[in-house]
Amino acid sequence: MITDRLFVYGTLMRGFDHPMARLLAGHADFLGEATCRGRLVLVKHYPGLVRSDAPSDIVHGELFHLRVPEELLAELDMYEACGEGFPEPTEYLRELIDVSQPDGATGKAWTYIYNWPVTDLPAIGSGRFLEH
Repeated sequence: MITDRLFVYGTLMRGFDHPMARLLAGHADFLGEATCRGRLVLVKHYPGLVRSDAPSDIVHGELFHLRVPEELLAELDMYEACGEGFPEPTEYLRELIDVSQPDGATGKAWTYIYNWPVTDLPAIGSGRFLEH
């Protein structure tokens, strides 16, 4: 399944002073705030999303419509070090997840799932990276 939507929860969010956040903002349309099931951990100065089945584990982020999905996702894969040529296991994996918007709309979106062990990483209990 291919989608032109991307859920972001960290350094790619609007207002974050980073070149890749600016690239996303310039090549995608902001659709609104959204949530997904999962947990956030603080990796270093950036977060990682870990899948969870617990109903109380919610990650808050933003949903974007990508104007040229293949090209932009290729750039973002390189930024997240999960593009072609990176040694396995990569730190992140791009995967399709279920997302929900405040108005009750749901759907699929790409996001980056943290792929390394999280045992010693601190949790971001609120599920909101920018408030951490």
